[in-house]
Amino acid sequence: MLEPGMLVRHPGRPDWGRGQVQSNIGGKVTVNFEHAGKVVIDIARVDLDPILET
Repeated sequence: MLEPGMLVRHPGRPDWGRGQVQSNIGGKVTVNFEHAGKVVIDIARVDLDPILET
């Protein structure tokens, strides 16, 4: 489950850089990416990769 504040990457768009989840409403996730800005992603179509930082 993706929650606001989590860091993710889009597996098909590595050029977008890291993204921070802004919201997750009904399977539509708004992510603010470093190099692409805010993008709404349907997680039924794209599996975002969580970034696990220690």
